Amino acid sequence: MVSSLGALAVYRAEKIAKQADVIAALTLDVLKGTTRAYDTKIHRVRPHQGQNDVARRLRALLHSDLNPSEIAESHRNCGKVQDAYTLRCVPQVHGVVHETIEFCKGIITKELNSATDNPLIFADQEEIISGGNFHGEYPAKAMDFLAIAVQELAQMSERRLERLVNHELSGLPTFLTKFGGLNSGFMTVQLCAASLVSENKVLCHPSSADSIPTSCNQEDHVSMGGFAARKALKVVEHVEAVLAMELIAACQGMEFLKPLKSTTTLQKVYDLVRTVFKPLEEDRYMHPEIQAVIHLVRENKIWDAVSPFLDRMADLESDFPDVLRQNTTSPTAALLNSSCGESCTAQAISFDKYAH
Repeated sequence: MVSSLGALAVYRAEKIAKQADVIAALTLDVLKGTTRAYDTKIHRVRPHQGQNDVARRLRALLHSDLNPSEIAESHRNCGKVQDAYTLRCVPQVHGVVHETIEFCKGIITKELNSATDNPLIFADQEEIISGGNFHGEYPAKAMDFLAIAVQELAQMSERRLERLVNHELSGLPTFLTKFGGLNSGFMTVQLCAASLVSENKVLCHPSSADSIPTSCNQEDHVSMGGFAARKALKVVEHVEAVLAMELIAACQGMEFLKPLKSTTTLQKVYDLVRTVFKPLEEDRYMHPEIQAVIHLVRENKIWDAVSPFLDRMADLESDFPDVLRQNTTSPTAALLNSSCGESCTAQAISFDKYAH
C-alpha cells in the first residue's frame, strides 16, 4: 500500500511542480516583476540542478526578444531592483522541490521493483530466509520528505495569490474586482488557499518520526508508512488546488492590464484557463469553475501548453548559453544582446528554428 500510494503521490507531485513554475511566471508578469533574478550568472554560481532548471524555464517563459511581453515592455526601465521572495526566489525554492521529488521517485521506484515479503524464498539455492525487507522505513521517509517539499509550492503560491488580490502590493483592483464593496471578488479564493496551506502544515508532521510496538513487542519498531503515504497524497491534492487558485487569479489580473498581453507562451495558458473559467465581472458561484481548473492542472494541461516551446528554448540555451541573459540596463527585460558573444550575432538567422 505504501509504495502504491507513494507512486501516485510522486506522479502527481512531478506534474504539479513543473506547472508551478509556469504559474509563477504568469503571476510575475501580471505583477510587473523583474526577471533579473533569473539571470544565468546568478544561478551558475549556485549550481544546484533543480534551481538552474527552474531559472531556465522562467527565462524562457518570460519576456525576451524571442518571446516578448507587452506587459513587461510597459514597465521597462521602471527602476525596480528586486521583488518579494515568492517571486524573486522561485528557482531556489521550486528547485529543491523538484530535486526532492526526484529523490523520492528513486526510492519508490526501487521499492516497486523489490522483494519485500517475509520470509523470502531463494529457489535456486533451496533456501528460505526470514529477514526485514518488509519494513517500510524507506518509503515512509520518502513520503514524509515528499509532503514537506511539495507543500512549499503551495506556501509560495498562496503568498503570490495574496499579492494579486492586494491593491497595495499589485496595483490591481482590490480582490481583483471592478465593483468592490458589493462584490467580494477573489477574496474568498485567497481565504480558501490560505486554509489549505495551513492544513498542509499539520499534514506535514512526519509520520515516520513515530513508532508504536505491536505483536507482543515482536514488531517493536514500525514505519507508519501507510499514514505517511496517505498524508503525502492529501498534501499534493491541496497543492494542486492552491496553484489552480493562483492561476485563475493571475488570469483575472490580466483582465485589468488589457489591451496589453503577456508572452505568446503564457497567453496560451491564459487562453486555456478561459475555456473553463470566464472573467469574473460580478460575484458568482465559482466552485465548479475552480474544480475545472484544478482538473486542467491534474491532467497536466498547463504544462502541455508550454512544454514544446520550453524544449526549443532549452535547445537554444544549450547552443548559445547566454542568449537569454538580462540586459543590465533594463531590470525587467531578458534580451538577445551583445553580451552573449559574437557567435550569437553571427548565428542570429538560425534563431528562427527555435522561435516557431
